Amino acid sequence: MASLPLTSLLAFVWLHLDATPAEQIADLSYQIFWLVLPSLVLFLLLPLLLRAGLGFWLSLSLSAAATVGCYFAFLPLLRRFGVNL
Repeated sequence: MASLPLTSLLAFVWLHLDATPAEQIADLSYQIFWLVLPSLVLFLLLPLLLRAGLGFWLSLSLSAAATVGCYFAFLPLLRRFGVNL
């Protein structure tokens, strides 16, 4: 969980040092926020599948596939509510 904020912070600093306009950095931060929501599916589904007795690789694959599916389902939903990524 710590890697996403740390990676995001590093990206923000890197963009700032590259003289990226503040508005673009703000847009990136906004986009990261919305895209974190569907990624939470992986962290919820993986332990459920592992505890249900599925093997690690199958559980990880199914969780990752469900996360990708959630991304594809979530993007049109966001657009419908006026959030453009």
